[in-house]
Amino acid sequence: MCGRVTLEFDLQTLKEILTSAYHVGQMTIDDYSPRYNISPGQPLLSLLGDDDGTRAGWLKWGFIPSWAKSENEGYKHFNARSESVAEKPMFKDAFAHRRCIVMAGSFYEWQHTGSTKQPYRIQLKDQPLMPMAAIWTPYSSADGNKTYSCAILTTDSNDKIRRIHPRMPVILRHEEINTWLSTPSADLEKLQSLMRGYDPLQMTMYPVSSLVNSTKVDSPECIEAL
Repeated sequence: MCGRVTLEFDLQTLKEILTSAYHVGQMTIDDYSPRYNISPGQPLLSLLGDDDGTRAGWLKWGFIPSWAKSENEGYKHFNARSESVAEKPMFKDAFAHRRCIVMAGSFYEWQHTGSTKQPYRIQLKDQPLMPMAAIWTPYSSADGNKTYSCAILTTDSNDKIRRIHPRMPVILRHEEINTWLSTPSADLEKLQSLMRGYDPLQMTMYPVSSLVNSTKVDSPECIEAL
C-alpha cells in the first residue's frame, strides 16, 4: 500500500523539475509549501494530460465515489489495486477515462515486528520525483461543492520493499508517463504492462523516526535517517 508521501522541494525547484523533466506547460501550484508527511485527505501534486499537453495541480488524496454520502468516504479508498482497477465498479470508469500521475519525493512504509512498527523512507536513485500511477474522479456534494480526488495504484512489492511490506505504489519510468496518461483504455494489455514493481536497484530505503507515525507531525525531522 501507500499511505504517506513527501514533497520536500522549494517551489522554484519544483517548478523547474516539472518544466524541464516532465514538460509541464500549465501549473496551478503557487500555494505550495514543502511537505514531509502527507496523508490521505490532503492534497497531492498530480499531473493530468489532455490535448493541450501536461498540466500540474492538486487532487485530494482519497477516491470519493459518486454515490458517497460525504467526502469522508475517500479515506477508505486512498489506494486501488492495479490487478483489479480495470474491473472494479468503483474504479473502472476512472481507469478508462481519468488516469493521472501523483508526484512525490518519497513515500513511507512500515515494517511490523511484533507490537512495534518501524517506518522507512523510500526514494528513487535516478530522479528527484517519484511518478506514481493514479486515477481521479470528480465528486459533487449535496450543497453543490465539487471535489477532485484520487487513488494511487499499488502492485506487488519488489525485492527491496518486500522485506518490510508486500505492496508498493506503481511507480512509472520516465518514458512511461505519456503512455499512462494517453493510452486508450481498450489497450488494457499495454496499460497492465506498466503496473509492476520498480527496479529495486534504482531505489533507496532507510529507517526514520516514529514521528512519521503521527499525521499531525509534518517537519524535516520526518525524513532524517536514524
